Amino acid sequence: MTIATVSAAADKGHTIAKAARLLKHYVYGNTPAMLWGPPGVGKSDIVAQLAAAERQARGNDEKAYGFIDQRLTTLESVDLRGLPFIHDGKAVWANPDILPNADRDGKEGILFLDEINAAPASTQAACYQLILNRRVGDYRLPQGWRIVAAGNRQKDRASANKMPSALGNRFAHIHCVADVETWCNWAISAAVHPAMIAFIRFRPQLLHVMPGATISDPKEGLEIALPADTLEFPTPRSITEAAPYADAPDEDRTDLIAGNVGKGFATEFAGFFRTFTELPSIAQILADPNGAKVPTGPGALFAVSAAIARKATPVNYGAILTYAQRLPKSYEVLAAVDAQNRDKTLAETGAWVSWCGANAGVFA
Repeated sequence: MTIATVSAAADKGHTIAKAARLLKHYVYGNTPAMLWGPPGVGKSDIVAQLAAAERQARGNDEKAYGFIDQRLTTLESVDLRGLPFIHDGKAVWANPDILPNADRDGKEGILFLDEINAAPASTQAACYQLILNRRVGDYRLPQGWRIVAAGNRQKDRASANKMPSALGNRFAHIHCVADVETWCNWAISAAVHPAMIAFIRFRPQLLHVMPGATISDPKEGLEIALPADTLEFPTPRSITEAAPYADAPDEDRTDLIAGNVGKGFATEFAGFFRTFTELPSIAQILADPNGAKVPTGPGALFAVSAAIARKATPVNYGAILTYAQRLPKSYEVLAAVDAQNRDKTLAETGAWVSWCGANAGVFA
């Protein structure tokens, strides 16, 4: 597989999967953590998923493990400090209602301060004491609550400001980048359209392209240049939003997808989708797994492996794997593993046990 060159140097950082692992350690260690990365890469999602997993581990009681998501761009400093009022002739501060309250929100949880470096300077300043000393004014953060923040980088041109060093030094920092395998694994479990998953595996360089970048791969006939002022560009988030429109009418499909991810991506996907629709149908494959047509070319092979993985069930998995074994080995493994990621019950079938025995070397 040829990987396209990008006009700018490749970003350095952790995949979202590793970022999630690092974040979990920081949360358990009560270290305020700051997630950095371009728009749409999944920073907010991994924080919400960590809180949801902790809540589920405690029995899914809403108060067992709380999660408060505050977009700091919508707040003023007074929203964090609270309002002053006169009590016994003295000015005191009323505790803000938007911050965690142990009686209302539970004794443990995550306070997520999103878009922190896009917030007004006064709002960022109000965060200093909250993050370092777990208090602001007369408010005290409950002992079991942890602080996580997130923001875009200045180079992403996403209304981000330079974080003051005094605030930055209060965090442990995790830098995130888009990752094809992480997104594909998540997309399979989330039932994202298989054509979009297959396309991203075929064109991994298009998973995240920021405005102003150029993707060029002459050997693959790929050339996409995004204007610096475009509002439509591919990210894991916008690609997920675009995926359902793969099933839109032919005359509207490309424009609907372009509205999320841009014309260049949508045009490339249109060509790939024609290949996807020309594959043997799942019904044909299940009826004759030893005789159904096996496509050639990487695009078609990515497409058919994604399609059969999407349709695998404990009942038809034997036929699916029989057909998969006629694909080149890497695509056979891709189909088998993707099916497992989507439906864990497939691991209990005799077809999977037999396939694993024949492919023991793959997992060595």
